[in-house]
Amino acid sequence: MTEKQKNYTRRDFLKTTGIATGALIGGGVIGGLVGFNANKTDQGLSNVATPEKHTMQVSQGFQFFQNKKDFDILSNATERIFPKDDLGPGAIDLGVGYFIDHQLAGQYGSNTKEYMQGPFAVGAPTQGYQSRLSRAELFKQGIAKLEEEANSRFKKGFLELEGKQMDEILTAFQNDEVAMVGTTSSFFFRLLRTSTLEGAFSDPMYGGNRNMDGWRMKGFPGHQMAYANVIESDKFQKIKPMSLGQM
Repeated sequence: MTEKQKNYTRRDFLKTTGIATGALIGGGVIGGLVGFNANKTDQGLSNVATPEKHTMQVSQGFQFFQNKKDFDILSNATERIFPKDDLGPGAIDLGVGYFIDHQLAGQYGSNTKEYMQGPFAVGAPTQGYQSRLSRAELFKQGIAKLEEEANSRFKKGFLELEGKQMDEILTAFQNDEVAMVGTTSSFFFRLLRTSTLEGAFSDPMYGGNRNMDGWRMKGFPGHQMAYANVIESDKFQKIKPMSLGQM
């Protein structure tokens, strides 16, 4: 990771990227938001991801996760990748964990529409899905490995760690330093990061981007019926976002 990448902040990301509706992020495009924020002031994730917040959000309902602990580990990991700051909410408040939960419960999680026969080999970062594991199986293993790595490094569970300790573990995954079966930790990290961004900027009907706050941070108008009333204007238009459910 270069010095320029290390100093890249979420403010820069939101200003300079065109990501607004969950487009996929390649491994070499932005490097990894967790790495960019590792040298910033700790946002105190242990306080952000309080049990009270999770209890409030549980009413949204789980479709894939069988227990709250695994869901909380996932949510805290996504918060380190997309943290709350002065620009707006982070992954937890945006409901990214629920977006991933709902996706894993469907065809995305089971890889139903993808070719999943052998032979299997570790592919290059530029290649598509290469694992024999479904995404649901991969996420289950990845979450277990986050907990295992936390206990190995710090003698604590992942949810008990400070933000910088979580960053250390996630960076180890990003750098492919954690052994996984049927996949690589760097591949899991890329999948987790991509899913986090998709959950932050997808339509709220999929469980994330709560209150369309992800779109508001980007100034993205969402799904408008038409722009005929403003298309000829020379002035920059600030349009209140609209989701598919409002059309």
